Amino acid sequence: MTTEQNNHICDISFKERVRIFSRDYLKCCIHMMEADNPRLHFTKKFYARLVSTSQVLEDFLDYHGAKNNKHWYLYRELTAAVRHLGITCYAQKHISNRLEFYDLSNKLDFEEQGNETLTFFSQSLKNLMPLIIEEARKLKIRVPKKGFEGTEFPGIATSELIEYDIDDEDKDLQKKNIVKIASDLLRIAASFEPLNFYDPYSIEQIRGLVPARVNEVEIRRYEMLVHNLQSSFDTYVIHGGFLHGNRKLKQLRGLFSVIFHLLQMMGRLLHFYERHLHDAGYKNIYKQVQEQLSELINVEYYLERTINYCLFYVCNFLSNGKQLAREILNEYIERSSIELGIPVKLGFHSRPSLLVAKIVQHYGGEVELCVDKDRFDASSVLDIQWAGGKIQKENISRVVFEGDVRALKDIEILAGVNYGEDSMGKGVPLPSELKYLR
Repeated sequence: MTTEQNNHICDISFKERVRIFSRDYLKCCIHMMEADNPRLHFTKKFYARLVSTSQVLEDFLDYHGAKNNKHWYLYRELTAAVRHLGITCYAQKHISNRLEFYDLSNKLDFEEQGNETLTFFSQSLKNLMPLIIEEARKLKIRVPKKGFEGTEFPGIATSELIEYDIDDEDKDLQKKNIVKIASDLLRIAASFEPLNFYDPYSIEQIRGLVPARVNEVEIRRYEMLVHNLQSSFDTYVIHGGFLHGNRKLKQLRGLFSVIFHLLQMMGRLLHFYERHLHDAGYKNIYKQVQEQLSELINVEYYLERTINYCLFYVCNFLSNGKQLAREILNEYIERSSIELGIPVKLGFHSRPSLLVAKIVQHYGGEVELCVDKDRFDASSVLDIQWAGGKIQKENISRVVFEGDVRALKDIEILAGVNYGEDSMGKGVPLPSELKYLR
């Protein structure tokens, strides 16, 4: 590029640049205003264009200080609203398009709730469009005469499928990765349990949850954890689609996908609520814009969909996924057995039983405590204590643990320090390999 060409680009004024950066964004807004059939016109391709154009415009406005200027602040806030709501609609549209491949339970109810959610957020976007056009005109940004043609945004589905001709069956080398992924899902589900609920929350209860307990930072953390699981699964287990191969593995992949997209929606919705609707700050211009947005977006229903749809089904699918993950885990784990001594002096009372159960629960695979011909579930403190009663009664000094080799290895380490206590029943420091028990 010559110096003359470079100078010409640099000489483009802010006024001309904002027109260029706004053009396709405003065409999307006009398209949305004029569309008479949202299900037909608001496709994934359309939402992708809406998100990309609003992202570029928001970055441009932020670079030039629009957040700190009373004339440009509203236009910038509306652009942010369009971006976050657009990402939400895109994610929900993706879920709806892929639903038949997910092999989910309660699919009909989930589909109905998803359609209701998409309708609300797409209508909320549509409500913003006249104000965006009006604000652009106030700022003397040239508004395109017409929006995009509907034919530019076809739906993603056709009646044709490309031939399936790559073998995607699981191989032995996948087992280690499958076991790790299933175990990680069980840990995520366990850590999410404090947020579980089974009946819809009232708006008063929701306002008590958001943002005190349910907020962008917490949800984005889970979003990343689930996304990492999905990536590992696609990289190391199944490279192909959902239609063929091991059904349980396909079901697990479907769960990852739908949970990830619901968390993605929640992250965006909570970000926008916390940043733009919940507390807009002390300056008058912020409060004015917050009030304008609240008039166009039903904030109470916005929160209701965020919690009673997104969070509810994340909890639901994580809960359902635990059983599936356990079944897969126990099909693929490497099994073995070890013979160990019992805790010296006091046997399997509360502390040793709890530590053994925590080890088994940490890995998620089956482990049994075998006392003669009787077998006890080593993930259950109560079962281990029942075994302890038999051991004491029959004066048994050694027992066998059978099952997941990962858990057996750590139980052996635990046994090496007398199951975490001295002969008087007081706790002792645990080896570094067992730091997750602390």
